[in-house]
Formats: sequence, C-alpha cells, structure tokens
Amino acid sequence: MSFTVPSGLPAIETLAAEGIKLNNEYGICKNAVKILLLNLMPTKQATETQLIRMLSSSGIPCELYLMNTVTYVSKNTDSEYLQRFYHGFDYYKDDFFDGLIVTGAPVEQLDFEQVLYWDELSEIFEWAKTHVSSVYSICWGAQAALYKYYGVQKYLLPEKMFGIYEHTVLDTSNPLLVGIKSPFVSPQSRHAAVKKEDILKVPELSLVAYSDIAGVHAVTNEDLSLVCVTGHPEYDADTLAKEYFRDVEKGDDINCPANYFPDDNPVNAPVLSWREDGKTLYGNWVKLLAEKKKNK
Repeated sequence: MSFTVPSGLPAIETLAAEGIKLNNEYGICKNAVKILLLNLMPTKQATETQLIRMLSSSGIPCELYLMNTVTYVSKNTDSEYLQRFYHGFDYYKDDFFDGLIVTGAPVEQLDFEQVLYWDELSEIFEWAKTHVSSVYSICWGAQAALYKYYGVQKYLLPEKMFGIYEHTVLDTSNPLLVGIKSPFVSPQSRHAAVKKEDILKVPELSLVAYSDIAGVHAVTNEDLSLVCVTGHPEYDADTLAKEYFRDVEKGDDINCPANYFPDDNPVNAPVLSWREDGKTLYGNWVKLLAEKKKNK
C-alpha cells in the first residue's frame, strides 16, 4: 500500500508508531487516488493525522495534498508550518482530484455569509463540480456544502450536540455504509444542525444515517459526488475530552460529553468505541473514488 503525504509531515512519525507506513514520493503509483484536504480546523496537525489514519485504512494507494484558505489565516497554526505543508486554492485550481475533503470549522454560530472565507469556500465548492469526483464534507463543512449546493439551511441548537451517539443506517444499499452494522456510534461536536425534513425535501439527496437524538448524520447525493457527515468518526479517543477541558478552563457553560466518559466521570478514560466503523466509512469513500477513477 502506498499512501503519500508531504515530506516531513508530523503524521508520518506519529502513524509509524502505529504501524502505518507513509511515504513522500508523489507520482510513484500511476493509479493512486488523489485527495485534496481543505483543512479548516484550528488543530491542523491532529486533524491531518486523524484523517490520514482513516483514509490509509482502505489499503488503496492514495496521494494527499493539503490546502488552506488565504482570505483567513489560522491563528492556531504556526505560519512556517502552513508555508511548508499547505498551499492556497490558486496553487491547485488547474489540477483535477478524485476527492476533496472539507473539514469542520469553529464558525457554526455565524451565518455562512458572515464567515470571513465564505466567498473563497464558495468558489472552491463551485470548482469542485468540474475538477473533483467526490466531495467529502465534515461537520460545519457538511452544513456548508448542503447550503451551497442545495440551499439546505442550518439551525443553531439550544445547547451543543456533544458526545457519542447511536445512529441508524437508513439505506443499506448506499456504498458509503457497506460493512457498518446498525446501530453504530459516532462522536458529535457541533452547535448547529440540519433538519431531516429539509433533507427529505430535496429529491437529489439521500439521508443514509440518522440518530433520534443527534439527528442527521450522513447524507449523499445520487451519484455520491457529495458526501456529508455531520459527526467525527475520525476523532481520537481523547479529542472530545480535550475540547471539554478546554471549554471548562475557559469558563464556558459546557455539559460533559454524553455517553463518553465511563460513568459520566471526566476522571475516567473514554473508550474508543467508534474507530473501526470510522475506518470502514472512510475506506468505503476511498474505494468509491478508486472505482470512479477506474471508470473515467
């Protein structure tokens, strides 16, 4: 298996300790799936590592390229790190990719048009229609994609949807969920949501996973050129804990993440109960990209 990332990326060493071997030689595999990651998360290194772990589990040769916004520069990532590993949209816009991943971002409580890089993101979404086979969007990225492509609104929640929730597979024939038994669990960490009834009003969209508590989890369009997942199956065991303790330290009014700490006691280490289903989900998407590439 060949999974290529930029030379020197910290994820190489981190994942090597888990037995996941990455390389930095682009172009060595002629049929490698090309994936562009638009990383909007403030925790860029952690997000890179989490997503690479998920994507590489497919066993399919891939090349990962990193993109950041230029209309907004992250304050949480060192500028030298961004200059070394990331490029803006202009660098990539003349190329074609099999997949584009758009991550979540801590801007859910703003209207889309209030987000500083909304025009830039809108341009990227528009470009993806002709330059990308499938867009995989996460959390706020999923809300943004549904709004941009289909006019689906997001709604602020009275309190943060925060914890591990059971979800039901609604469409067992959808390639995205092959091998995932229902119900399955996945982390959620968001202040906004899209409504089931709004998704069902759009004939081109299919609601493929849903939670009675957490709501809409996974949505695709007919040809799976768009995949929207509101949760975070890529998260590490301690990611929600880090978010929780960060907010507690800031003095925010935050509930303990649901169904996460054993006995709901933050002293207890959380159990990583969603990892294998997360790998299956991302692996299915990579397999879909490989199939689309083969059939071009």
